[in-house]
Amino acid sequence: MTTATDTPPGAAAPAAPAVTRRPRRGRLVPYWLLLPGVLWLLVFFALPLVYQASTSVQTGSLEEGFEVTWHFPTYWEALRDYHPQFARSLLYAGTATLLCLLLGYPLAYLIAFRAGRWRHVLLVLVIAPFFTSFLIRTLAWKTILADGGTVVGALDALHVLDVTSRLGWTEGDRVLATPLAVVCGLTYNFLPFMILPLYTSLERIDGRLHEAARDLYASPATTFRKVTFPLSMPGVVAGTLLTFIPASGDYVNAELLGSTDTKMIGNVIQGQFLRVLDYPTAAALSFLLMAAVLILVTVYIRRAGTEELV
Repeated sequence: MTTATDTPPGAAAPAAPAVTRRPRRGRLVPYWLLLPGVLWLLVFFALPLVYQASTSVQTGSLEEGFEVTWHFPTYWEALRDYHPQFARSLLYAGTATLLCLLLGYPLAYLIAFRAGRWRHVLLVLVIAPFFTSFLIRTLAWKTILADGGTVVGALDALHVLDVTSRLGWTEGDRVLATPLAVVCGLTYNFLPFMILPLYTSLERIDGRLHEAARDLYASPATTFRKVTFPLSMPGVVAGTLLTFIPASGDYVNAELLGSTDTKMIGNVIQGQFLRVLDYPTAAALSFLLMAAVLILVTVYIRRAGTEELV
């Protein structure tokens, strides 16, 4: 018994459908589109990184010239001499990142779920500081935290400065030139980098999940703990990285709002490059900072367990 699709005896087998192949030029189009970005990374990232690596193992002076002698002890000497600035940078950056998260999450939540028609206005207000120079914004904090100003007077009246003085973050009734001033500047300048990823992550959460949690008699606190916060973890991780990484290498806030006792590793690197002219030490410090940040970021992402970013 034969079917309609069977080939009759003696008849030629049907020809196989022709396979259309994409032209070779069409297959190369994606790679041509990637070429500008690859060239940009090579010229402005990879090559400077290689040059900086070679600089870190050089010896000599500006008068006699520097020569690559593979002097790796420069790394140990830089870490030995400037480990307090390293620890201070990580402490200030971590504190500023935590403050940005505590301040930014409620605002991002408000914009995503409660702002209504004011959502775009609030987003513009979050982005508005970017229209002003980073340097000008930092200088403005010298006026805000000036001795005898309104902010310092309010903190003194509330006895907040008594607590911060005991913790070593302020000195008496003075806030400027203290660790608190540097952390305040870091928090303000990098707060938008925390709010925007948080808002993006929260805005993607389906509102029906909150309704389902209420139908299951979950309290608002339980809904936030079991539904909202876990689903917003990609924004939390992205925001903390975008805040911590630049804050750990910042030197403007420590230079303008701090003192010699609040110098961060960015200030040391700047001084080694521009004033001391010790290029090998400055390059070694830069690589040590990159390595420390890379290790902390890797551990943090793995501990956070955010599959979208790992």
